[in-house]
Amino acid sequence: MSALKIGAEVQEALDARRPVVALESTIISHGLPADERITAAREFEQLLRDSGATPATIAVLDGLPHIGIDDADIELLAADGIAKASVRDLPIVAALGRSAATTVAATAHLAAAAGIRVFATGGLGGVHRGANESFDESADLPELGRTPVAVVCAGVKSILDIGATLERLETLSVPLVGLQTDVFPSFWLRESEHRLDWRVEDAGQIADVLRAQDGFGHSAGLVVANPVPVDQQWDRDEHDRVVQEALADAGAKGIVGKAVTPFLLGRIVELSGGRSLAVNLDLVRNNIRVAAAIATAYAG
Repeated sequence: MSALKIGAEVQEALDARRPVVALESTIISHGLPADERITAAREFEQLLRDSGATPATIAVLDGLPHIGIDDADIELLAADGIAKASVRDLPIVAALGRSAATTVAATAHLAAAAGIRVFATGGLGGVHRGANESFDESADLPELGRTPVAVVCAGVKSILDIGATLERLETLSVPLVGLQTDVFPSFWLRESEHRLDWRVEDAGQIADVLRAQDGFGHSAGLVVANPVPVDQQWDRDEHDRVVQEALADAGAKGIVGKAVTPFLLGRIVELSGGRSLAVNLDLVRNNIRVAAAIATAYAG
């Protein structure tokens, strides 16, 4: 990639082969209530530093992709009206000199361009329910098929078609491992109904997988399914009731396409009285700590 601005802290860590973990910026600008965005962004970066890794929050600022941002940039991204950019949007945002938060796909793409191997997020995008008619599938999936970045996530959100998502990951030859679990997680819940082929026990084994990928010359990413801790997961009965009600509301309002996910997530926060958001933040923190451990083991 011809134009990247790598922050001094990130560049120093990369040059010294110290652990670096990429963070997306969409969670700052689009995934949280306005009054929580800045606090959460600062906390996520500090969690990495406390774990011995360097944070590389990724965003596009005035048309230039930034790998690592400062506090003023966080405040800018936390403002209302910031665009959201996936991989296909990056050339347009760059040409127009716009600022934008990066999705999972765009973050992985830019992280790989900067030489960052590990990325922590909340949940992976996937195949939407009813995709056999809408063809609605997240760009996260094909991007992971061609981008050598390990993504630590708590599975995919249960508003998606988890089974179809796992089938697409297999078709795209994206390796998938469960961290201390044989069952694919369901974001707010520790378990879905889908079992995994491969289980690993610790960050060291995941780092070994990354090195094996390097040795084979694999260009795909790696999905690390990391379930939310038992004491932090959402109550299943409440989860099922709220998700079904939100899905029914979306159908009644005729919401389709790109508008579905933000509507559902916002409605679920409302219907749950903020419980879904609290679980969301907890699982992101957990994923960040795991990503730091993986990056440290890989760097070592």
